[in-house]
Amino acid sequence: MKTHEKKLYQFKAAVIAAAGHPIRLAIIDFLKDGEQCVCDIAKHVEAQRSNVSRHLGVLLKAGIVEYRKEGLKVMYCLKTPCVLDLANCVVNVLRKQARETSTLLKRL
Repeated sequence: MKTHEKKLYQFKAAVIAAAGHPIRLAIIDFLKDGEQCVCDIAKHVEAQRSNVSRHLGVLLKAGIVEYRKEGLKVMYCLKTPCVLDLANCVVNVLRKQARETSTLLKRL
């Protein structure tokens, strides 16, 4: 594998890792309907604002979300809504696993 290919895989893995936390997945899902302030995000994911801010920082660094300031509020939205495709793909994987497990259990 060439050096630039390895680097590309590292970048891809970093984005996937950034999204790969339960709170960050919940944040991404919450933002699918549009821009939200940190206070509403924290309430939705049932976490402290400081914790949510750290998670948003990870998503921001990965290029998944962006923000703007509105007075004292910080408003976040999905910068790359295609990340929802990844989340939907994961759901499809889980459904397939559940079907295969169910089929296996029926055979017992």
